[in-house]
Amino acid sequence: MRRFGVVGCGVIGSEISRAIDRGIISGRLTALCDTNLQKAQTLLKKLNKKPRVCSLKVLIKQSDVIIEAAGPGAVALLLEHNEIARKTLLVMSAGGLITNPTLVKRASQKQTKILLPSGALAGLDGVRAASVAGITEAVLTTTKPPRGLKGAPYCIQHDIDLDGITKPRCIFSGNVMQAVKGFPANINVAALLAMAGIGPHKTKVRIIADPHTKTNTHQITVHSKAGVITTKTENVPSPSNPKTSYLAVMSAIAALK
Repeated sequence: MRRFGVVGCGVIGSEISRAIDRGIISGRLTALCDTNLQKAQTLLKKLNKKPRVCSLKVLIKQSDVIIEAAGPGAVALLLEHNEIARKTLLVMSAGGLITNPTLVKRASQKQTKILLPSGALAGLDGVRAASVAGITEAVLTTTKPPRGLKGAPYCIQHDIDLDGITKPRCIFSGNVMQAVKGFPANINVAALLAMAGIGPHKTKVRIIADPHTKTNTHQITVHSKAGVITTKTENVPSPSNPKTSYLAVMSAIAALK
């Protein structure tokens, strides 16, 4: 029986934990870890079977599959651990892989298996196929309600008044590397597109804050020698965290089933 450890007890970590607890995902939830102990304890009370709340090191040792749902910083901490060798690591914060290529390489040398759910995107299989033929351009346009972008370092650094936006406004235009650093909790889909296609420096990103939308919408346009791929995913935000698309949570559960 697979032993699961969940790092991060927010929306995604909690939903995955409950799916394991209910038997939707086959296996046993053995450990929880969160820098906010109260979050871990709150989640623990909602579970029928009680996993251990412990340190990251202990969680890794007691798990066959480690689920990262705590942000890019947690990805780096997990990849640095020697105990991660020959384990399976499911990464939700894909931006943490883009910004830590050396650690990813070392983890690969340790025979760590990294799983990447499709998140809130559709069409990544087609993008991978197009990359074999040769991609000439890849663009992601993400549209979110302003409240779903609050707290992003880019918005703070550029003094963007999200509450004052009254009509759709492009607040960011750049490449994936810039996007994942400026919006670490909002734009992991960009990292997924980059890894499926032409990388973080060549893949373009536009982020639009739209006060009238109720969905997190991701549109991909990829031009390649095999043709043009266009996909559009209109995601319902998680009721408890508007930064997270509900489909992203479901993609993690589907990847683990």
